[in-house]
Amino acid sequence: MTRRTAIITGLRTPFVRSGTVFKDLTAIDLGVLAVRELMDRSGVRGEDVDHLVYGTVVHDPHAPNIAREVGLATLPKTVPAVTVSRACATANQSIADAANLIERGYADVVVAGGSESLTHIPITIKQSLAEKLIGVSKAKTLGARLGTLAKIRPKDLVPNFPQIAEPTTGESMGESAERMAKENGISRADQDAWALRSHQLAAAGTQDGRLTAEIGPVYVPPDFETVVQTDNGIRSDSSEEALAKLRPVFDRKHGSVTAGNASPLTDGASAVLMMSEERAKADGLEPMGFVRSYAFSGLDPAGQLLQGPAYAAPMALDRAGITMADIGLMEMHEAFAAQVLSNLQALSSKKFAEEELGRSQAVGHPDIELINVMGGSLAIGHPFGATGARLTTTLLNEMKRRDVELGLITVCAAGGLGFAMVVERG
Repeated sequence: MTRRTAIITGLRTPFVRSGTVFKDLTAIDLGVLAVRELMDRSGVRGEDVDHLVYGTVVHDPHAPNIAREVGLATLPKTVPAVTVSRACATANQSIADAANLIERGYADVVVAGGSESLTHIPITIKQSLAEKLIGVSKAKTLGARLGTLAKIRPKDLVPNFPQIAEPTTGESMGESAERMAKENGISRADQDAWALRSHQLAAAGTQDGRLTAEIGPVYVPPDFETVVQTDNGIRSDSSEEALAKLRPVFDRKHGSVTAGNASPLTDGASAVLMMSEERAKADGLEPMGFVRSYAFSGLDPAGQLLQGPAYAAPMALDRAGITMADIGLMEMHEAFAAQVLSNLQALSSKKFAEEELGRSQAVGHPDIELINVMGGSLAIGHPFGATGARLTTTLLNEMKRRDVELGLITVCAAGGLGFAMVVERG
């Protein structure tokens, strides 16, 4: 019999705009802070953890196994660790992998999550420069070294800057969101309205303490006098008028995707503590909830790149043995307002269900008032590797407050990938 996976607790650092208060902290630093605070608050001993599953998207080439580095700083050195990466669904992959370990009986206690510092993006050198520098290192005489160095040209010194674009198509996620808005008839006004809603709800969740309850404060080195306790991208003063003034970014003449209705580049980390149901009972711990089912989807990146949730959600619901009508709360990752509205449109479309899913009826979605009830990534921010665990923690906390039995998480991810997970409280 398959064991049930309990999610005991979750925690994250504040999510802050890249290049601001966390600019001197790496993804490893942030991950260490999140996991350490998680363990401290849970009261679970590090010696009881069987595995660490942790992820990131933009890897540090000098420390590619971020999970091991985070684990070595927070858990006994005997705890195995593995790094996972699935673009914006990376922390969701961590949680899914942890659930697999627990359900198979390979682990009883697992820490999962992810971290991202988009301030620290590796900038690489051109291959032509790399080859010449290697030649210098192999040269046996000073003359040979100087001769090789003399071959370096100014164009060799121009660095390669990373881009958030699909290798297969060359199209960025923002350009894909712009195209989805046009193809699906998503208006600029509707995108701005969703973004404003996100900021207003996140500001309310911060003010009343619901969002800050899941955040561990960060004392910023080197003097540790600056203490960050809240997300710094939430605009409580945002307005329809202010959003309407912003110029489109990806199609300056006819576009509708702006910096105001897109998620910002963000630094932050998150973690969740997961256990088998039996272990949680034995330790006297009350779970936030349980993993009921999950699903991943894939589609052609040249198509509607960020539409993956509309394909993954019905699979996760089927695997859970329920329908969308059973879902009491939903957390949908907000990469772009256009992406959110396009996916909600597809989920409510009978035509989409028939032509894309082979179903006779639309999948549907909960009432809008039950989706992202404390705002989403547009306001809170989106550290690629960390968002999935934030969604999970936020949803389960709010399900408890509202006495909701079933919740749904969805995430779109680069590469035309989608994720959905059903969680339950009972």
